[in-house]
Amino acid sequence: MNFALLPPRYQLVEILTRIYQQGLTTVSGGNLSIREANGDIWITPAGLDKGSLSPEDMICVHADGSISGRHKPSSELPFHQLIYQARPDITALVHAHPSALVAFSIVRKVPNTLINPQSRAICGAVGYAPYAVPGTQQLGENIAAAFADGFLSVLLENHGIVTGGDSLLAAFQRLETLEFCARINISASALGGFVTLSDDEVALFNHQDNLLPEFAPQGHTSQELELRLQICRFVQRAYDRHLMISTGGTVSARVDASTFLMTPYGFDRKYIVPEAMVLIHDLQREIGKIPSRAVRLHHEIYRQHPDIHAIITAQPPHATTYSIVPHHFDTRTIPESYILLREMPVTPYGIQYQHPEHLAAQVSPSVPVILMQNDAVLTTGSTLLEAFDRVEVAEFSAQALLNTLSIGKLVPINESEIENLKRRFKLP
Repeated sequence: MNFALLPPRYQLVEILTRIYQQGLTTVSGGNLSIREANGDIWITPAGLDKGSLSPEDMICVHADGSISGRHKPSSELPFHQLIYQARPDITALVHAHPSALVAFSIVRKVPNTLINPQSRAICGAVGYAPYAVPGTQQLGENIAAAFADGFLSVLLENHGIVTGGDSLLAAFQRLETLEFCARINISASALGGFVTLSDDEVALFNHQDNLLPEFAPQGHTSQELELRLQICRFVQRAYDRHLMISTGGTVSARVDASTFLMTPYGFDRKYIVPEAMVLIHDLQREIGKIPSRAVRLHHEIYRQHPDIHAIITAQPPHATTYSIVPHHFDTRTIPESYILLREMPVTPYGIQYQHPEHLAAQVSPSVPVILMQNDAVLTTGSTLLEAFDRVEVAEFSAQALLNTLSIGKLVPINESEIENLKRRFKLP
């Protein structure tokens, strides 16, 4: 889908449906808008079920003040108008009440986006708008003032969040990423605090090592075409199961000894399609396409480990929590966790950018999963299914560990039982 070519009213329905289905707002909460170049503002209607809107329900508030549509515009129209006046560079706004960000709004704090480079790059620092009654001019002035200070994400005191962007898709991705970030902040705080990145460390993420030399493939084998489809299905499945968000998560699969397929850079995970996959051959990229920033890391893993045929780097929120806290992710919870994850070491932040060959060397049959500090979970497998299974198990295991915080201390499987598992399942 080319989202940018959808008419504004269709864009509003598409994104509002995603927000509602993702559990980022309620039937009655939130509103979205798009500002066109002529000054018209398309906005969601007031008082209708957010889970069942159609394009015909959307409202256009024209630059001259007249209104087209069969409903009243959102009662929050004033703050949309004031933000657009304050920020000519913003052409779309998303307002919602996702639970983790609402939690921050009611304790009157903002989430720290320096937990990983992706969150900082997408969300930036978070602004803050003092409380005012919904739908009032004062609320609009408070929010617009925060946006005028340069923020693209503004937390509303005792209310929710507003994000802006140069497109509705960008504003939504900022909302989704910030809610993900807030959830990790909360989980990590329950463990006693977390480690953040410096601006210099975040800057390591802004490399262009994925701009490899290009090559033109001489046809496509049936194996490659099957892998393109499989990768898309696993990415979309990961997105639906909250193991990835629209802006984060990379999947690759080996085609042959010197070739692999990889997800593209900057592509919304929900809309991923087979033709978007990037073929990598001898560290060259398929002409006209840009692979994930993790391309050199994946290349090194495939080069050093001929038995590995699939790699996933993802940021499921509970597992990612353990990448930012000084607490060991103990995989000795249930047999499945230990069998699939093994000991799961943590690698220092930045090694994946500066020395991918060193990180690749840490992977082995007995180390199929690595937790990258302040970044992501990396899983490997002999198949895409095995690598995906490990992402799921890592997330479910981390959630179980975090759930123990309120009910008791983990009693891990003991060493003799671990040895029995190794013998029974012939673990290396």
